Formats: sequence, structure tokens, C-alpha cells
Amino acid sequence: MPLVISKLNKKYGSQVIFHNLNISFDDNVINCILGASGCGKTTLLNIISGLEKYEHGEIRGAEGATFSYIFQEPRLLDWYTVEKNMWYIMGNIDRTAAMKRIERYLAVTGLTKFRNYLPRQLSGGMKQRLSIARAFAYPGSILLMDEPFKGLDIKLKRELTEEFVKLWNEDRRTVLFVTHEPSEALMMADNIHIIGGEPCRELYRTELKTDRSSRAESTDEIVNVRKKLYSFFTD
Repeated sequence: MPLVISKLNKKYGSQVIFHNLNISFDDNVINCILGASGCGKTTLLNIISGLEKYEHGEIRGAEGATFSYIFQEPRLLDWYTVEKNMWYIMGNIDRTAAMKRIERYLAVTGLTKFRNYLPRQLSGGMKQRLSIARAFAYPGSILLMDEPFKGLDIKLKRELTEEFVKLWNEDRRTVLFVTHEPSEALMMADNIHIIGGEPCRELYRTELKTDRSSRAESTDEIVNVRKKLYSFFTD
């Protein structure tokens, strides 16, 4: 079922982040939350996942959900190998089933031969691939992504986004993907939500119909949506 947030209020001291925020996200698609730095995107993810409390409001569709989280930094356990970092998030999952999931996602992210490496022996891109593999290996029903490609060069960012979409196509689940880069939203999203303002609210929502494989081309839809997205960051 869709994730529906109604009349959400959140503040830090006297600073009001959300006041009666209403926003909804479709299930089993990639929902992009786009907005300027500091507008409340990460706070929204943390509230949805239960990491932060809020003063008032209603969140429907998260009841009984399990969450996987990909952060801006890989947040790996430095003293654990690649494989042990995968095992760490498995919890009480049946060992045989967990091993199958670990093997699968190490393979599809190209990390099988690095399974005994420590994080310090990996490149930045490999660490982020491991964080993506780990998030998919855990069978969460909602996947939260907080600017996971921030600070990466264009080539590596494109490789990782293509890899992520490939993984998601094989194992579809609801994704909330936070970014402040319109180009990332255009590459990955099924739905794009722009939030901003003081207090923060939803400013714009659109559903992309163009297949992801064709989004580098100048189709009418992509051109029009790109103009609309950039208008929120250039006005």
C-alpha cells in the first residue's frame, strides 16, 4: 500500500521543519525526494523509519514495514570483512536463506572476490557498492537512500545508479531516494517529489513515463521535466 503522511509536524527547538506536511509515496517504485540542502529531506526519512520522533501527524503504510537504509557514507564496520559486514545486518534470518542472499548480492555487485577484504582495502566506489549490496540483502520492504552518491565523480555515479536500478529491477520494493541533484532524479526515479520552503512542504510532484534506458535522450517529457526541476533551484 502507498506510504501516506498526513499533517506531519516536526520542529527542533523553535525551528519548525514541517507544519501539516502532506505527502504520499507509491509502493514498489523508486520515489525521489528532491530538494535543496537542509530543507528537511533526511529528517523526513528518519521520521518514516522511526529514527526520529515528531510532534503530530499520521503515517500510514509503514505499519509492520521493515527498513533498509543506505546513508551518504557507507557506514561499514571497519573491523569486519566485506562478507561479515553483510552477515551483520541479517539478524534472525534463516542462515541458509541469508547465505543465499549474501552470495547473490556480492555477485551482482562484483564483490565476491573481495569478500575477505576489510573496508580500508576497498575503493570509495567499492564501499558504496557494498552498502548497496548490504541494503538489498536485508529483506526490508522499504529502502531508504539518503544521498548515497554524494561527492562521487560523474562516471562512478552513473555506474552505481545503473547498478542500483539493475538490482531493483530484480528485487522490486518501495524506494525513497533523497537527493538535491535533479540529474540523479531524472536518471533513477519513477516519481519525483520536490520539497522545500519554511516550513517544508511538497512543492511539485510528477510521474516519469519515459523508460530509464531512454532518459539520456531529449524526449519531450524529459526536456519539460528537466526545465521544471531546475526552475526550483535557479529562481
